[in-house]
Amino acid sequence: MGTLILQDGTVLKGRSFGADGGIEGEIVFNTSMTGYQEILTDPSYAHQIIVMTYPEIGNYGINDFDFESDNPYAVGFVVANYCQTESHYKSKESLGNYLKEKGVIALDGIDTRSLVKKIREKGAMTAFITSKDVGKEYINERLAQIQSFRTDEYIIKEVSCKSRYVFNPKGKMNVALIDYGVKKSILSSLAKRDCRIVIYPADVEAEEILENNYDAVFLSNGPGNPADFKYQAMQIKYMMGKITMFGICLGYQLLAIVAGAETYKLKYGHRGGNHPVINVENNKVMMTSQNHGYAVDLETISKSMRITYKNLNDGTLEGFEIPSLGVYAVQFHPEANPGPCDASIVFDEWMNILKKEAKRLDEVIR
Repeated sequence: MGTLILQDGTVLKGRSFGADGGIEGEIVFNTSMTGYQEILTDPSYAHQIIVMTYPEIGNYGINDFDFESDNPYAVGFVVANYCQTESHYKSKESLGNYLKEKGVIALDGIDTRSLVKKIREKGAMTAFITSKDVGKEYINERLAQIQSFRTDEYIIKEVSCKSRYVFNPKGKMNVALIDYGVKKSILSSLAKRDCRIVIYPADVEAEEILENNYDAVFLSNGPGNPADFKYQAMQIKYMMGKITMFGICLGYQLLAIVAGAETYKLKYGHRGGNHPVINVENNKVMMTSQNHGYAVDLETISKSMRITYKNLNDGTLEGFEIPSLGVYAVQFHPEANPGPCDASIVFDEWMNILKKEAKRLDEVIR
């Protein structure tokens, strides 16, 4: 038996099927029906305990193709029912074995409907997950511990690459990408569109990027509170207006902050592969994949920011652009994985912007 202890004093008992040990983290829920492998290895989930709302998890095992990073970044995993016998031709091992190997604590046999309802009602909470069946004294000690838990402001350095590297070196479009915790599928989506991507660590200096004459800069997804990343915002501010910039998730939030807007923490975040957003210019609706706990405050956006997308569930801002400065950004994940592929068109639109700019510059030179 294992134990899950919530910040509000709620204690839930379940069966341990992952690694041994105990750890605290922010407890969040994901509404995707599939894609637990991609979710576990998404760096944006660093220091978080993930609750899956879909009841049956583990039935297709773990394969060699669906990793979003080399290791899982979630510290805990909670499900209603863990399927111990995986059944898929691509599976290489069971989910339980993978979590044990990677040190992720996991529980099943939890009433996830009740748990998610509590998170929705009370809002974001810290929790402690352990593979052991613990008593009252231990629970009280952990409750005191998790009350003071805070996400480290240096968390993006933890998930970012340590040095520059190149992805798809033969691509024709030469772009830089600042890695705040980038998913592999973002790199693959850009490579599919003939981009040569040079990936930089989160602490890169703006001048280093600008001196290399890239066609554009991409700002990736990542974990943490965007307001904490003042150094990164300063580098973005230096580049804004000097080079075309695109942002996804955390990258979008940082661009918004630099443009004068403010961010705030959502009550329980948007995480899953079934979030509808509307393009406010043509009224077309897309189902999107999302994973974020913060949003850009619509009341604080500057006049230069043109709204492009809104969330149909709660009306929050999901996209904006500043054409005069060459800035384009979305809160959702156009690369999906997991999730619907409706939003992949965003990458195509961004590539068209770059091609038009390249053609304009070529005509000017001639």
